Order: sequence, then structure tokens, then C-alpha cells
Amino acid sequence: MNGQQLNEQPDEAFETLLNFMRDSRGFDFTGYKRTSLMRRVRHRMTHAGFESYEEYLDHLQASADEFNALFNTILINVTSFFRDAPAWDCIRDEVVPAILAERGPNDPIRVWSAGCASGQEAYTTAMLLAEAMGPDAFRQRVKIYATDIDEDALAEARTASYEERAVESVPPELLSIYFEKVNSRYVFRKDLRRAVIFGRNDLVKDAPISRADLVICRNTLMYLNAETQRNVLSRLHFALAPQGTLFLGHAEMLLSHSDRFAPLNLKHRIFRKAAGSHAGVQRYDNGNGTTASERHGDLPGLDPIRELAFRAGPVAQIVVTGDDTVAMINQQAESTFGLSARDIGRLLRDLEVSYRPVELRAYLEQAKVERRSARIPDVQWQRQGSDSAWFEIHVNPLVDSDNGLLGVSIVFFDVTATRALLDKVVQTNSQLEAAYEELQSTNEELETTNEELQSTVEELETTNEELQSTNEELETMNEELQSTNDELHTINDALRERSVELGETRMFLDSLVNSIQYGMVVVDREMRVVLWNRGCVELWGLRSDEAVGSPLTALDIGLPTEQVKPLIGQAFVDPDITTETTVEAVNRRGKTTRIRVTCTGFHTSEGSVTARCYCWRRWPDPGHPSVSSQRAAHSWRSAASR
Repeated sequence: MNGQQLNEQPDEAFETLLNFMRDSRGFDFTGYKRTSLMRRVRHRMTHAGFESYEEYLDHLQASADEFNALFNTILINVTSFFRDAPAWDCIRDEVVPAILAERGPNDPIRVWSAGCASGQEAYTTAMLLAEAMGPDAFRQRVKIYATDIDEDALAEARTASYEERAVESVPPELLSIYFEKVNSRYVFRKDLRRAVIFGRNDLVKDAPISRADLVICRNTLMYLNAETQRNVLSRLHFALAPQGTLFLGHAEMLLSHSDRFAPLNLKHRIFRKAAGSHAGVQRYDNGNGTTASERHGDLPGLDPIRELAFRAGPVAQIVVTGDDTVAMINQQAESTFGLSARDIGRLLRDLEVSYRPVELRAYLEQAKVERRSARIPDVQWQRQGSDSAWFEIHVNPLVDSDNGLLGVSIVFFDVTATRALLDKVVQTNSQLEAAYEELQSTNEELETTNEELQSTVEELETTNEELQSTNEELETMNEELQSTNDELHTINDALRERSVELGETRMFLDSLVNSIQYGMVVVDREMRVVLWNRGCVELWGLRSDEAVGSPLTALDIGLPTEQVKPLIGQAFVDPDITTETTVEAVNRRGKTTRIRVTCTGFHTSEGSVTARCYCWRRWPDPGHPSVSSQRAAHSWRSAASR
């Protein structure tokens, strides 16, 4: 796009494009300033790859998705918490205290955030009011109506969930009180969130929210042309309650509307509804030169007919005005809910029917904000002294030809008979379903029983096969056991023969050892007696079963073992050396005798080294009178495994 195209005046093709968006999607941008509007439309056209309005209009007609991209480009939803902090400080310190001072302790507080985008301004207002009033009073008294024409922005606002970057402008003390961190996002408190009602509203053509103590419409008028600004300001003036406050954007002024708005803080663009401007029946321009209070097509004398027709209606009906004042009650509603003509002019919330048999106030607010009917099915009403009645309640907004809200109609359709018939049908259907389910259950049980029997037969067959296999295994094991028994008999015979051989060998060895004329003793490394021959018995008088297993040093045999121990130790150290010594000992008869002890080592058949000692044989000693001339020689062998 060249500079000449950007600066040119809107032509017929551009107006055709605006009219198409208004007629096909209900978004009327014809009141916006053409310079900024053309700049944004051309920005989107460049991004989509089109040079002329005609080509782009053809693309819009063929592609419904392009509308969303175009609207997001035109409707720049730039907002944040506490945007222009000094202005919000003024709202906190001056406006909110003034509103609370002018209202009674139980009076409701109504706020309208027009052009709320993704909801930050509405939640900012909620935090300021909750801080000033306290959470309990806030929940009971405050309603904040937040409107916009961008459905995507409203959907985001309803979630009340924001990224960490979006809440950076919230003071830390308020962030910790009014937001809960869920994963990586911050969610506004649910108990206070219920006081903020989001709905679609086009400031240019839809009826405004009425009786608002504070209207916030920031940075919206700046995109509108002068005529549309006058129309919107008329609606905002109509929306304000007496002495209500209007909060505009930093770049917006009300230079030509001093008769309607008086500056409260001009620096921060805060205005108050001018005194006396609300007197009489309020009117606002609907954009076509007429006012919301004008009516067309009335015929003289129809009012009584309308009144009688309404009163005689067979369906209970109540009509309330835009400020929830009861305007009309027909005879059926009076008899059904115990109302009378004296209730006309009262606030609906003061009547029992507003909350019994069902809470109606929320549905009324929804109907007024969204301009859509609501249906409440299956409402039970327990009348005194009679059976319960069932109603289907329709809440219908009453709007004029310009979608201006005149009031709300509440219609109670008695569906008791239909409900009873439906209950009977449901009961019969339930009985049939129960019978069918029971039959189906029986069939399933039979199938299950059949399957179980089939499974049992298969298990018995399997068990029979296993028993046969087990029998075969037992027969095989019997044969193996018989074979093992034969082998054991053979081994037993061999062991018996070996035992006989060992016995014979043992007898031969015992005879050999006992036939030695020397006394022979075999000891292990711990000096425990392993062998004690007959020569030792004759020499010391101690039997073999008394000596074997006992330490040699513990035997009381008259042998000075302390003189013998070095010889035994030497035999273990060097098996190839023979050592001997002569000691004096006392024999079994108590006589002193000289003994020669010889010790030597030898190798066993397993390859280990043992020690061998030859000891004491009596021999004559001429110098010792107690020694016999007969030489007696005995030997002592000591051996132990290494």
C-alpha cells in the first residue's frame, strides 16, 4: 500500500464493506472515525494479501474465518490492571468513598464497565470496592456489569485467569488477597467473581445498563466520530444514576456536554452526572433521530384492552421495569403466588416470588444484560394445603424496536398435569426398563452358568489328563526307585566288604603298633594325643582311651614334658632332622628312671608334613642306684597334620 492510498478519504467501496459487516455480522462500525478505521482495515488487507476493498469484500463473503481476524484488528483490546495508576488512585480515594457515603448501608452498588475487553478494568474495580466495603458487604451489595462486543474477549474475561505478566501491575498486597495461583496462572477469587457479570453489548446500538453508580468507558469514544460519540454519551448519561460517576480514558474529553456531565477530576477524566440533568423521563438517542421513550403505531383506546387482556391471561405473569420495580401482575399470578395490586410498585426482590420457588434475580440480570430469554424448567412449588405444582418459568426481556430495554416479563407455565403424565410415562418406562434389565440379567446369568459348566467339564478333563500323567510319572519313579534300591544293595555290599577290609587293616595296624617294644605316642600340633600304644600303657599305667584326645602336657604320667616340647616343635619345623634327649622321669611304679626321647618328622601319604619322635627306653645308669641294670627302651612318635 502506498502513502497516497493510506491518506485518501473513504470511498464507496469502503462504505460498502462496512455495511456488509453490519448487515451480515451485526457489527456496526459506520460510526467509527474513518481515518483510524481505514488504517486498521488496510493493515488486515495487507496481511491477507489484497489490494482493493472489492477484492477483500469478496474474500470476506467466501471465508467466515476472516471476520474474526478483521474484528480483532479493528477492536484493539489493549487493557491492563490499574491502567493509569494515578487515575485509579483517584477512584479509590475520592469516587468510591463518595458513592458509599451517598448510599445506605444496605443499598446496592451498580457499576458498568463498557468496552471491558478481557476484564481487567472490571476486576480492578472489584478489588477497590472490596477493599473499601469488605468482602462480605461486597458480595451482598455490588453488581459489576462488564460488556463488550468481542465474544472472544468476553470468553477470556469470564475465566478470570491471567498470566503472570498480566498481573504485574497489581499491587503485591492485593495480588495475594484477590488472586489464587493455579499452576502458572493467577485466578481471581471465585466468591467475588460472582459479582462480575459479563455480557455482549454494542454501545452504538444496544440499550445501556441502567442506574449505574459508576460507569467506566475508557479509550472507547476516541475511536468514534462526533455523531456516534454524542449517541454513546447519551446512552452513558441515561445509564448513570443521579450523581453517578463517569470514568473516561486519558485522551477523552467532554467539552460539548457540560450540561450533562460536570468534571469531578478533569486531569484524570472523571465526571459526575450534572445535577438536574436526570429530572423527568430520561431519554437517549437511539441513532435514528428518535428517543427510547417515543412510541409509534399506538391506537387510541387500546390501553384498557391491553390491561384487561393481560389481567385475564390464563398463565401467571409478572412484569417488572428495568430497575426491577413490579409494574404488572395478572390475576393468575395473584391467585397462584398470593399477590395483589398493592404489590405493584414494590421492588421484585422484596416479594417472596423473587426467590421462591426459585431464585429469579440472577435470571433477570442475565436477561437484561444479554437481551436473551431464559427458560427455567422443572420448578416445584409447594402450595399450602394443596399438592405440589410444577412450573416452567420463562424470563423474557422487553425491548423496543431499537433493542432498548423497557422491562422484563416473568411467565409461569403450569406443567403439573404434563409433569404427572410425564412422571407416569417415565415410571412405566422405568418399570419396562427394569423388567428388560432383569430379563437380560437372567439371560446373562444362564449364559454365565453354561460357560461355568463348560469350564468345569474342561477342568475335569484336564484333571483326568493330569492324573494319568501323574500315574505314569509315579510308575517311572517306582522303576527308578527299584533301580536305586538295587544300586544301594550293591553299594551296601561293597561298603560291607570295605568295612571288613578296614577292620582287618585296623586290627593289623593296632597289632603292629602295640607290638613295638617302645612306648609310642602320636600328638597333633596342639599337643593333643592321637595315638597311645601298649608300650606307653606298660610304662606309665594310663590306658589308651584315657589318653587319646587329651593334651600331652595335661597327662600326669611322670614325664617332664617341658623338656620334651622343644624336640616336638623342632620336628614340625624341620621334619628331616632327628632330635633326642635324656630326661629323668617317674614310671607307673613310682620309680625314677632315665628315659631317652627321640623325635623326628615324616611325610604322610597325602603330602602333608608330620613329626616323628622316638622316646624313652630304660637303660642302666651306674651312677644312679635306683636304675635297674636292664636297659628298657621305648619310643614316642608325635605327628600332626600341617
